[in-house]
Amino acid sequence: MQQEMMGEPVSGADLAEKIYEISGTRFEPEAAALLWPRIEQHKWLMSEKLGRDVGLRVACIDFLENMEQAEKEFLAYYRKDLLDELGAQTIGRETWEAIADSQPPKQIVQRKIILPLMERELSRKHGVIPPKAIIFFGPPGTGKTHFAKAVAGALSWWFIEIAPSMLMADGVDRMGANLRALMEKARNLDEAVLFIDEFEELAARREEGTRLDKSITNEFLKQVPLLKSQGNQLLLVCATNYIRQLDPALLRPGRFDLIIPVGAANEEERATILDSYLARLNTGEVDRHLIIKMTSRFTPADLEYLFQQVAQYAFEQELASGRDYRVTTATILEILPKIRPSLTDEIITEFEKDSITFSRY
Repeated sequence: MQQEMMGEPVSGADLAEKIYEISGTRFEPEAAALLWPRIEQHKWLMSEKLGRDVGLRVACIDFLENMEQAEKEFLAYYRKDLLDELGAQTIGRETWEAIADSQPPKQIVQRKIILPLMERELSRKHGVIPPKAIIFFGPPGTGKTHFAKAVAGALSWWFIEIAPSMLMADGVDRMGANLRALMEKARNLDEAVLFIDEFEELAARREEGTRLDKSITNEFLKQVPLLKSQGNQLLLVCATNYIRQLDPALLRPGRFDLIIPVGAANEEERATILDSYLARLNTGEVDRHLIIKMTSRFTPADLEYLFQQVAQYAFEQELASGRDYRVTTATILEILPKIRPSLTDEIITEFEKDSITFSRY
């Protein structure tokens, strides 16, 4: 095994001799070749902390005397930089608590993801293996991204979103290489939810894709098992509106642990969303039951847009009249016909078929 030193290849025997000269400790060439990059990392970290260059002798002796602690400190420092680089966010637990308990995906996530990860000792006792990779699928606007964030909030883990556009920063031809580099970095994290939206753009069916599409899908097929093999607490969550477009190899057991459908919000969920928006408005009398019934084809995203429009309307009415304006049932009913719901009978039927075919939890 060889290392690079000052641009020149260096053998394990040379490194063993160098470590002996510096520290007075003998190592076999193979061990010295493994130790040397860790000593260099420790030298860099010590220099960063002290604000000056630390000599190699000092760094080497300190590393060998405090090897376990030194490696922990470097990993913690590296992770902090990596979290900043990847735009990690903290998500409050209220994101999870705002989802109605009756919504089926929440019940699945609570049983199969949250509890096994939070009760790790009990999981080990009964041979339950917490998931490392999951897919949320369903029509646009049904809350898949919100669920991913809610999982991070419930676990008090970091949330990191990786958009396909991030992988195309150096051009489409570099997507596979960028994906590999990013996943290699992510495998060093701990207690983090790694989220990829529009997953079908990265893992489309290979028989229908271009050469480049196939190479990206192949890369992802390699990366998921590598991520799952790590001992750290890392959860990959992918979301797609088009589950049928994903490569079948990704949907078979062994790669993704869970494939969870996220469909239309039920009445209780819509009531929860309605109450949260009404609480932000200057309201009068509102017939909640009527509004809930009339929004049966509305996704959470549709409801958000509806109440943005209601808020703007109320603002403009008061601005024009100069009198206190309160949002009532009549206000909402005036705006409602102007909002086209995302869900149709056809979309719901197709989603129900996909739920039967692809769900695995």
